[in-house]
Amino acid sequence: MAESVNIYDAKTGFSRLVARAEAGETITISRNGRAVARLIPAVPDRRERMPGAWRDRVVIADDFDSFTADDEHDWYGA
Repeated sequence: MAESVNIYDAKTGFSRLVARAEAGETITISRNGRAVARLIPAVPDRRERMPGAWRDRVVIADDFDSFTADDEHDWYGA
């Protein structure tokens, strides 16, 4: 269960509360005995990149970099 802290104590001990949230705790902040906010650990927006994760899964055609006159016509119509 999340610990409840009143807003005055949260203001005076904010750094301590952030450190606890960083360690995985959830802290509920209350005003006049009513919960008004929750301090939770941040979750990364995306997974960390792993270079080489697609190795041997993707094949690039030998002619990938070639751009022929037919390609130009198809792209630009001229």
